[in-house]
Amino acid sequence: MVLPRSGDVIHVTKAASVQFASPMLFRVIRVHDWPTYEGWVWLDGYELNSTGDAVERRSIFVQVNGLRPVGKAPDPRVRNARQPATRPGVLPARTVRTTHR
Repeated sequence: MVLPRSGDVIHVTKAASVQFASPMLFRVIRVHDWPTYEGWVWLDGYELNSTGDAVERRSIFVQVNGLRPVGKAPDPRVRNARQPATRPGVLPARTVRTTHR
């Protein structure tokens, strides 16, 4: 039983809870550490539409073993990596090599 983590996209069906007779995609914001029944968990996140856009924020109570991962959360080190600033229409500077005699 592996808990989802923030940013994970999961497929939630009735295997996770009978309330999800109509399956949905769900992007996890947080996994609560609230005491629950063995194998159950509260998740906060967003219900996603077919194109992956968030359509509704929800809190859901589900069985972890009934969740099916669709995508992993991005590595925050990659997402937060600094990129050089550029301005539109300006090409990055290049080093020009010259020869001196």
